[in-house]
Amino acid sequence: MSANPELRVAIFGASGLAGAGVLQAWLDEPRVSEVRAVTRRALPASHPRLSEVHCKDFLNLDAIASALTGVDAVCFCLGISASQAKDKTDYYRITHDMALAAGRATRVASPDATFHFISGSGTSRRALMNWARVKAETEDDLSALGLGGCIHYRPAMILPAVEPDRMAFFQRAGSALIRPLAFLPDVAVDNTAIGEAMIRNTLDRRREGTLENREIRRIASRHRKQLESAKR
Repeated sequence: MSANPELRVAIFGASGLAGAGVLQAWLDEPRVSEVRAVTRRALPASHPRLSEVHCKDFLNLDAIASALTGVDAVCFCLGISASQAKDKTDYYRITHDMALAAGRATRVASPDATFHFISGSGTSRRALMNWARVKAETEDDLSALGLGGCIHYRPAMILPAVEPDRMAFFQRAGSALIRPLAFLPDVAVDNTAIGEAMIRNTLDRRREGTLENREIRRIASRHRKQLESAKR
């Protein structure tokens, strides 16, 4: 990668809580030439480097395959909480099947791209909660796809440094309760910090790993410091 690379990225789920922050982080990065947001509905704001790619079926991405061509990274931020899903089947379809569909499409369109998957703190095959087992299965299945790279991010509570167009009540309430403890490295992370960690890992050509909340914050902090240093 050159000293001043022009990165291209595709982001799934840019209208959600995690995705809104990830989107903003990539748009704020001066070394990014194009951000492609794969979304079901229009985003609330435009940007010169932002291209919206409207997708009707996230399980069949043939119609939007060109949006994944020639990218350096794919950030999969699409998701739903277990409490919002209709049932376990619906949760599995959105969490696992849609992520795998994006991973397979990425492998074909941009075989060298790194796939960044937002999982969750507490993810484990042996967990008591169904959501944590589904996330763990998704992580394992994505890693087994043979992608150019695959990194899993396990944030704890995600705080809205950038608010999405729509934010569920439980997300607002949870953010208000947790924010006083946000200084603790294992408790919470800003949604923009997740994106900053993804950018830093892409620039560093990191290809694999599972990052817990503390590590996401550490990498994001290092990225911000390097950006500030470059401006001086």
